[in-house]
Amino acid sequence: MDTAVVILNWNGQAWLERFLPLVVQRSAADARVIVADNGSTDGSLDWVRANAPGVGTIALTENLGFAGGYNEALKQVEARYFVLLNSDVEVTEGWVRTLRDHLEANPDMAACQPKMLSYRDRTRFEHAGAAGGFIDRNGYPFCRGRIFEITEEDHGQYDDDRDVFWATGACLMVRADAFRAAGGFDASLFAHMEEIDLCWRLRRTGWRIGHTSRATAYHVGGGALGYGSPRKTYLNFRNSLAVLTKNLRSRWILGRILHRVILDDFAALKFLLEGHGRHAWEVGRAHRHFCRRLPGLLRERARLQALERDPDLTGMYHRSVAYDRYLLGWKTFTDLDRTAFDQGRRSR
Repeated sequence: MDTAVVILNWNGQAWLERFLPLVVQRSAADARVIVADNGSTDGSLDWVRANAPGVGTIALTENLGFAGGYNEALKQVEARYFVLLNSDVEVTEGWVRTLRDHLEANPDMAACQPKMLSYRDRTRFEHAGAAGGFIDRNGYPFCRGRIFEITEEDHGQYDDDRDVFWATGACLMVRADAFRAAGGFDASLFAHMEEIDLCWRLRRTGWRIGHTSRATAYHVGGGALGYGSPRKTYLNFRNSLAVLTKNLRSRWILGRILHRVILDDFAALKFLLEGHGRHAWEVGRAHRHFCRRLPGLLRERARLQALERDPDLTGMYHRSVAYDRYLLGWKTFTDLDRTAFDQGRRSR
């Protein structure tokens, strides 16, 4: 088969027991299924080998995070299409075939995602990816169906095939040759924002990224690192600044970084006022780590600019989504100013 579904697992035996049998049942006709284990200590890999003999396994010796784990695992997988799937996702019939058909119908599209709904409330979009991801001028990501912490009910308002700025790593089909040519994920990010960085780099070299609602998946979310985790806050704020620095096309990048840091400080203040002092501390820790890495990130930025050709930045939002959400009270994607979206070199 030309398609491999690769589930990266870290101490997620409970998720594998719940969801892996359905993944096998609903993917077997269209793809190989592989579990890549990120140095788990809970017996996950033994359970897979004993209970899912048709599933391939890859054993990594340590936890390399989402980015490093997939980079190492996919070196061992030969396929035309990779499907990166979280262990806490329920897939639906025909999902692999639908995603693959979408890429084959769009030869200049590197990756795509299905419509992502919440496993716990199937009437609502899920935080990670929803109906396709976008990004604002300050590097804050958002989705059709999710603005910051607000998720929308699914009324079919995003039932379409369309280009997006980034696609979720929770359920991502990507061309293997495009993934490898881009150098895979940035392993230094470890976890969170790595799929946004990858999609942004792919866009800069002329590839498109897509969403199709003809395939649906249900995501629990926070399977490896809960949504309320201070470490998740640290990784998101640290990595978001790194991704912005590497990829934003602006001659005033240092000024844009300073502006973003100030906005983050307001987020830290909000955490404090809400009684989440540990999260506020993690924002500051993320900034300190970012400052130490800034010279290296600027060198990487220069390297990427030298490789850039015919970039398609459709979907970048040239306003502050934080201002729109918290000061104007705009809570849904359809509330946003449509004229502020970059139409890129294509209108889709």
